Amino acid sequence: MKKQRPLHWLQDGNFTNIQALPPSTSLTCSLAFAFEPSPLQDFCVADTISSARVNGLVCKDPKLAQANDFFFSGLHLTGNTSNPVGSKVTPVTAAQIPGLNTLGISIVRIDYAPWGINPPHTHPRATEILTVLEGTLHVGFVSSNPDNRLITKVLQKGDVFVFPVGLVHFQHNVGYKNAVAIAALSSQNPGVITMANSVFGSNPPISAEVLAKAFQVDKSIVDRVQSRF
Repeated sequence: MKKQRPLHWLQDGNFTNIQALPPSTSLTCSLAFAFEPSPLQDFCVADTISSARVNGLVCKDPKLAQANDFFFSGLHLTGNTSNPVGSKVTPVTAAQIPGLNTLGISIVRIDYAPWGINPPHTHPRATEILTVLEGTLHVGFVSSNPDNRLITKVLQKGDVFVFPVGLVHFQHNVGYKNAVAIAALSSQNPGVITMANSVFGSNPPISAEVLAKAFQVDKSIVDRVQSRF
């Protein structure tokens, strides 16, 4: 009798023997399933007063959930752009709506003064999809090493643009009027790493000698930039 081949895998609509797949395939699938897993209950309202340490936020008793746990008011308000970069991000994440916890989605409003920027930054845990509500924005992102390819587009009212997860991206108001955008992100806690703040404003600071060598500039220039953060 012919020995039966063990354990099959449904791939692209066809059953395939999993042992025939290269090792990298099973590893890739494991990583994909581990990223923002689907919730195992209807909702998990964050218990903001719990001292428990988990990867995310602890759920409170679902019987105690209220409508306000799923509610936020304020995205109609204009953000204060009187700052050095000329922009203001108003986030609505699990920190603002406890009911977003575990649901893998959030939203932000971004206001831009004329010629203001949302400076180069990344979201380590989320892809972003941005819609322009008012104004004209020059947006872009940079692919990873070694290509470091800059992909840019000028957006008008009603235009939509996607920034892939983890990639450095930016927006620049290239008009003489205020601009407004709404962006959705594929995590309830997308995180944000602003390049300039992280590199030149870390606490404690990165050694000026390290940054001078990395940016191939004189140490005095690094000292001057660090002093502004």
